[in-house]
Amino acid sequence: MLQEPVKEVGMLSKSIPLAIIALLVSSCGSILPWRGEAPASEVNLAFTIENNLLFLTTAEINHHPGRMFFSTAQPRTLVDPSFAGRAGAGRYSLQLNQRESLPFTPVVMNLAGLGDALIGSDVWGSHAVTIDYRSGLLTYQKEGIHPDYMTIFRWRVEPSILADIDGQATTVVVDSALPDTIVLPRGNAPPSRRTAHVIVAGTDFGNVDIAIGDVTQARIGNRLLSKFLVSVDYGRKQVGLWRDPRIPL
Repeated sequence: MLQEPVKEVGMLSKSIPLAIIALLVSSCGSILPWRGEAPASEVNLAFTIENNLLFLTTAEINHHPGRMFFSTAQPRTLVDPSFAGRAGAGRYSLQLNQRESLPFTPVVMNLAGLGDALIGSDVWGSHAVTIDYRSGLLTYQKEGIHPDYMTIFRWRVEPSILADIDGQATTVVVDSALPDTIVLPRGNAPPSRRTAHVIVAGTDFGNVDIAIGDVTQARIGNRLLSKFLVSVDYGRKQVGLWRDPRIPL
């Protein structure tokens, strides 16, 4: 059973004045992980958003370009059979750039036209990734995330956070391959949609349209995650969220 993640508050309180936030955004490039040139321990990958999924545009598999979207929660990388035939059987690696590649062993599965590959957390190993939705960058971080100024959640099984849904603290899996807001398990009820009052990492989204669907664990997707800078540290089993004031609610 998934243990509820423990929430920690970073160096800035939720009530920090807006003027200070504006100052940070404009002048603290040396502090924030998505500002400036990435150090040698980090690699930036560009992505585009299509149908609310995040597709890597600069990476390749076995030196073959393709339509690769990624999931922070999927434990194994999936490769469509048609792309596997082009990329070649046997050993696989994800080329991040000309100097950096990461080996992995995929599961070959029909992705029903969604893409050529779904990049899972197995590719990153015990390292970390940060998603900057506004800049369209996924940063691979060998030395882990930069937790300053973030709300930190700890997890055991899947990258997860605590969200307040209709006044109830709910563990939700952070899934960048989910194009929706939040999906709750439907149990024996039919699939449906409803409105729920949602608060995530101190940000009150008000009434949000969410889904009731075929999941075993509640999940949060890109329609809400995109309001944050999202960091997932697979080695330390931490998720960090920083409300990005550059992105309106």
